[in-house]
Amino acid sequence: MRHERLGFAFCGSFCTHQEVLKVLEALCREYETVIPIVSQACQTTDTRFGSAGDFLAAVERITGHTAIGTIRGAEPVGPKKLLDALVIAPCTGNTIAKLAAGITDTPVTMAAKAHLRNDRPVVVAVATNDGLSAAARNIGELLVRKNYYFVPFGFDKLSNPFLEKN
Repeated sequence: MRHERLGFAFCGSFCTHQEVLKVLEALCREYETVIPIVSQACQTTDTRFGSAGDFLAAVERITGHTAIGTIRGAEPVGPKKLLDALVIAPCTGNTIAKLAAGITDTPVTMAAKAHLRNDRPVVVAVATNDGLSAAARNIGELLVRKNYYFVPFGFDKLSNPFLEKN
């Protein structure tokens, strides 16, 4: 098992949560410490994809840790150097815009701000539909900042007609 301490922050792209939980499970098999961080929307919004309570219970069961779900709870991430890396997945366009503008009004954005103080990486996995249109400017803003890394969007023949063979 790896000893680096990961933070794993979830935003409200509810249609992707089940897939992202699989990624969380894989990381928990590889890393001994994975601390969950959840946005307010994840904690309180029931959708056709599942209930907030069931989602939060799954996150805490998988990681073995109580999720950080408040700004106050996320603030010590920086001063206490709680994490070696922070993953934000799925990262919504709303959260990307807040990160680009320096707005820290959610547990996820506070965790990122606090973590970046320590000159450590933030890995952003953009919710794909939020990677389009208006979010592009904010993604560009983060791409040129130190310690932000992006998970590439998938390009395959289903999503990119230019790769299809004729």
